[in-house]
Amino acid sequence: MNPEASGAEDRIWTVPNALSLARLLGVPVFLWLVLGPKADGWAVALLMLAGFSDWLDGKIARAWNQTSRLGRLLDPLADRLYILATLFGLAMREIIPWWLALAIPLRDVMLLGIPLVLRRLGYGPALPVHFLGKAATANLLYAFPLLFLAYHDLWYATFAGIVGWSLAIWGTGLYWWSGVLYWVQVRQLAREAKRLKR
Repeated sequence: MNPEASGAEDRIWTVPNALSLARLLGVPVFLWLVLGPKADGWAVALLMLAGFSDWLDGKIARAWNQTSRLGRLLDPLADRLYILATLFGLAMREIIPWWLALAIPLRDVMLLGIPLVLRRLGYGPALPVHFLGKAATANLLYAFPLLFLAYHDLWYATFAGIVGWSLAIWGTGLYWWSGVLYWVQVRQLAREAKRLKR
């Protein structure tokens, strides 16, 4: 491997990593806003900011060549924590049913064995994130602010509810579909590794 490329991969202090870290630090603030003072306006604003920073850090990483190993860990971690925090907050406030709040984390539980299998096969700890997984995450991150807005008796509530629930259902379906595809990829890699050993 090119030593320069390897050094770039090991970078910690990059703008995308700073944005991902800021998103991570926002998770407990978001939960406090939702469950403490129930300041939904601020909570929605924070969710929207997190969604924008998620898009922005990827854009900057590619445009400024600031991709790194840490970034590939922080970015999906921040996304998952926001999704889990939002599901928990929405379920605790009885805005969404608990079955939906549990359906998404259960998909992540289904994927827990993948890093072990990949290491045994001699690959890295994780598969590259594919488009379907990104689309699922985007649907969910857009759905949650709308579901918060639908909870209030204001002029936009009906529209926010229709669009929010549509995105939530699509996002959940795509999230599970992407999980199945990850296992399909692992199975293909296992077959390839077995073939190479012959």
